[in-house]
Amino acid sequence: MFMNQRLAHVTLLVRDYDEAIAFYTNVLGFSLTSDLDLGEGKRWVVVAPPGPAGCGLLLAEATTEEEIRSVGRQGAGRVWLFLHTDDFWRDYPVLQARGLRFLETPRREAYGHVAVFEDLYGNKWDLLEPLG
Repeated sequence: MFMNQRLAHVTLLVRDYDEAIAFYTNVLGFSLTSDLDLGEGKRWVVVAPPGPAGCGLLLAEATTEEEIRSVGRQGAGRVWLFLHTDDFWRDYPVLQARGLRFLETPRREAYGHVAVFEDLYGNKWDLLEPLG
């Protein structure tokens, strides 16, 4: 017997809640789905890409020395976040115009159209339109 499960959030360490919200909403076009004050400087902040409900990013402001050192390095220099789109060639120029830093020119792989970009902290992402 299997339960009905889904991945709801992935925690992303950030320097500052408000600068992260601004980047993910203004540059990537995500929606702010939650911003609750938990007291003592902590907040429950979730951003999510447009489209059907799915996994969101739980933004966690780094407070300890270890967390601060890990901001932008959670993927250890590898692409570890994947933003799927239904139209790569629609979204790529829009994101470029908003100032998103792409690390390569777009390419076609066996799995789809893709280009690697960095968020404001240096985390590497794939913008990906899967094939088929």
